[in-house]
Amino acid sequence: MQVDLILRNIRTARQRGLSDIAIKDGKIVEIGTAIRCEAVQEEDFDGAFAFPGFVDSHIHLDKACILGRCTICAGTLEEAVRETAKAKADFSEADVYERASALVAKAITHGTNRMRTFVEIDPRAGMRSFEAIKRVRDEYAFAIDIQICAFVQEGLTQEPETEAMLDAALADGADLIGGCPYTDIDPAEHVRRIFALARKHDVDVDFHLDFSLDPEKTHLPSVIEATKANGYSGRVTIGHVTNLSALDTDTLAMIGTRIAAAGIALTVLPATDLFLMGRQFTRNVPRGIAPAHALSALGVRTAIATNNILNPFTPFGDASLARMANLYANVMQLSRDADIELAFDMVTSQAAKILGAQYDLAVGTSADIVILDATDACDVIRCSAPALAGWKAGKKTFVRPRAALLR
Repeated sequence: MQVDLILRNIRTARQRGLSDIAIKDGKIVEIGTAIRCEAVQEEDFDGAFAFPGFVDSHIHLDKACILGRCTICAGTLEEAVRETAKAKADFSEADVYERASALVAKAITHGTNRMRTFVEIDPRAGMRSFEAIKRVRDEYAFAIDIQICAFVQEGLTQEPETEAMLDAALADGADLIGGCPYTDIDPAEHVRRIFALARKHDVDVDFHLDFSLDPEKTHLPSVIEATKANGYSGRVTIGHVTNLSALDTDTLAMIGTRIAAAGIALTVLPATDLFLMGRQFTRNVPRGIAPAHALSALGVRTAIATNNILNPFTPFGDASLARMANLYANVMQLSRDADIELAFDMVTSQAAKILGAQYDLAVGTSADIVILDATDACDVIRCSAPALAGWKAGKKTFVRPRAALLR
């Protein structure tokens, strides 16, 4: 048999020692030791780690890289929402396309090949950002699969025209709908309307939820009940939920069990949550990150994601999920190999399940492969391992050669 490509001397999570991967017609046809067959091309990676790629389950491409247009004084969530709202009124389709394209290219070269991006749709943003992100999705499909979540950041019930705009976006290429109850004057009605649009278009739901450190200020019960009432188990994700970080162990276990029973997934956003939470404290500042690893042990599907980059919500970032998982593991004081491996799963296989995406490195699957300068999953997270190369359906999409000292 002749194959298109053989990747030699790589390590994978499933195989002990070094392996080869043979690829033909965009699919993996063999994984084994010292594969012998004719190949159009071979590449040797000298023990580097291969996996199906990072999955970013929560990112905002439309409002990334706008620091120069905003002012950060208080560093609070309220300020970030306000400053971004002012800036996005001046977003043009070309502007959003340019910023989002540059960020997607950076994510690809860090090893990400699946992504869910939120796109704000309201009277200030209009449909400009949505149109731009659709172009980005199409033009970078050679290297990355992008889901578009039609998202309402600044409330829904107080701006009735927004609902019609979300409806139109879902009819015109948006993959799912996103809500934000804590910015609405009627959070419960906000949740109800988001689910009504989701059912109308038969799409999944992803909420920004409970972004504070006050456990008493929560819209989680409304989302849990609506998920059950609408038969949406396995189709709802909640992001942030930072007030879970303020719970004692027993209360967290009780609430986590309810989240798991409802079939709701959770994405934590370490960089943003660290930057915005706890601003009122002058000492012993809380981390403000929901303990995803503890919730995972309770049966909740969990993920770690990027959220914002270089804007008032997060004035840092480079779209590296290896770095983001490393940040989570460090801040949450993880040390056991099993917990570090879970952090890796939360930017790979667990996040892929949230997106409903195929994710496997096995014979017969699409040859979506990323090579990292690491030896195993723990090494990836502990060292924020850089990506070396990637393929999508067997076609090479990027290369970042190892750094070399010149003595």
